[in-house]
Amino acid sequence: MKFLDQAKVYIKAGNGGNGCVSFRREAYVEFGGPNGGDGGRGGHVYAEAVEGLNTLIDFRYQQHYRGERGVHGMGSQRHGRTGEDKLLKVPVGTQIYEEDKETLIADLTEVGDKVMLARGGNGGWGNLRFKSATNQAPRRANPGEAGEEFTIWLQLKLIADVGLLGLPNAGKSTFLSRATAAKPKIADYPFTTLNPGLGIVDLGPTTRFVMADIPGLVEGAADGVGLGHRFLSHVERCKVLLHLIDSTQDDPAAAYKTIRAELEAYDANLAQVPEIVAMSKTDVLDAELVDEQAAEVEAVCGTRPLRVSSVTGHGVTPALGQLADRLEQARPKPDDGDDKPWAPSL
Repeated sequence: MKFLDQAKVYIKAGNGGNGCVSFRREAYVEFGGPNGGDGGRGGHVYAEAVEGLNTLIDFRYQQHYRGERGVHGMGSQRHGRTGEDKLLKVPVGTQIYEEDKETLIADLTEVGDKVMLARGGNGGWGNLRFKSATNQAPRRANPGEAGEEFTIWLQLKLIADVGLLGLPNAGKSTFLSRATAAKPKIADYPFTTLNPGLGIVDLGPTTRFVMADIPGLVEGAADGVGLGHRFLSHVERCKVLLHLIDSTQDDPAAAYKTIRAELEAYDANLAQVPEIVAMSKTDVLDAELVDEQAAEVEAVCGTRPLRVSSVTGHGVTPALGQLADRLEQARPKPDDGDDKPWAPSL
């Protein structure tokens, strides 16, 4: 299935049904008069986060969603039926924006999160509603109100615990394939990864977390260069970042500074997310050269980078262990407080 993380959608709630003008005219039946019923309410438009979806591809082929119109009122005091609501099923992690793409309407981060996007119009009153002591035979009814209509943007931000960062061809997809059961595309040229990927790291019955691999970043990504900031948004929700640096390149320190500069330019909060730095492809170089490259990175990042080889598996398990520890530290701790347990007063 093709990955799509942004879609423009037009939504229109159902119009309310019209009220009815009707009179009871039956032979030999007393107490005649107006008996027109009200129109039914138009259907609302909702969005709900559901399981089993990880892309917005369905909204590429259908961009218009409408609630059903309410049924018109009828004679004999019969009210019209309410129109059926329309439900947009979206993946968990979907944000809904107004047409300006800046005003956030809703952020659906849990399965079952549901929000009303457009309200259906109320049904019109039938002439029975207008009967009074001075107007025994009203010949008027209200039309149904129009339902709300909007153009909205859906933007999917993957929900992952750990995000993989690095320049193109830094070994992120290979690391993901080694650490999880995911099968991303792997090749020996830059920009192999064109769409974000997810994998589940399983370190035991009590230690599991989701890892996200995004396409490689280049200088100016925060301004849209390369694959741009569109995919940077997928690591906004991550609690820990694993920054992979290719140990075979000429200037690994510059590579580290390039990625950090793009994070700060895109979102200052994202730049504050806990980070673990690792040198990748360490199986290609001898130990002395790896140590020299790691020393250059340590001088700019302030921490000793890990050594990882995703091809041989060397250093992968310790790196995953450190990620699990950081995630445990990042989890909010319950507030014990000083409150004493409740007990009945004597």
